[in-house]
Amino acid sequence: MPAPKHHSTDFLLPHLFSSPQPPNMIAPSAPDSCDSSAAIAAIEDIPVDFIVLVRYGRVPQVARFGCPRIPVLPNRGDSVVVSTERGQECGIVLHIAPRNASLPEDEPGLTGTLLRLATDADLQTATRLQSECDAAFGTWLQRAGQWQLQLQLIDLERTLDQQLILYVLNDRGPETTRLALLAAAAGHGVVHVQPASADGIVPEKKSGGCGDCGCSTH
Repeated sequence: MPAPKHHSTDFLLPHLFSSPQPPNMIAPSAPDSCDSSAAIAAIEDIPVDFIVLVRYGRVPQVARFGCPRIPVLPNRGDSVVVSTERGQECGIVLHIAPRNASLPEDEPGLTGTLLRLATDADLQTATRLQSECDAAFGTWLQRAGQWQLQLQLIDLERTLDQQLILYVLNDRGPETTRLALLAAAAGHGVVHVQPASADGIVPEKKSGGCGDCGCSTH
């Protein structure tokens, strides 16, 4: 494993793109979005050479992310952007290690892909979006009351690509699904309802089907 090096913000995969890119990101991103889904899909197709442990989310989660071979590896404590099922999120690197070459490329247990080191624009956007969510929390409490939902809303978060996450103090079940459906029907777009408890995020159930499983990603 190459020794992690101290760096500024150089984090390039130069063979991915035919035109020059800004020196501190894999793919261009506007302050409000990490956009370029085609470029991200290309990144996620690159073989994984390192496994990075990252802490992310308003209600913190720690998960393993695939990282392709890059000229400069992130260090512990670096801010990065990762791709999760909820969208593109800022996180903090806790640990990095080489991938076990004996394991398949689609190694189970990986939450997503490390996309790039977080830029100043990414961090500013994340701060602005969280301020907007804090200001909107009271309005969402009123909506939940008007919809007569049997759950407790505890926090809001938006990913860098503008996906809304509603944290609720409940187990996964019909009410979390109902919240997501009502929010979408009211014109609030795709909403990810994330159950949480005193122990953190409530894990998803592994059984198939969507009857009463509490699937809350819509």
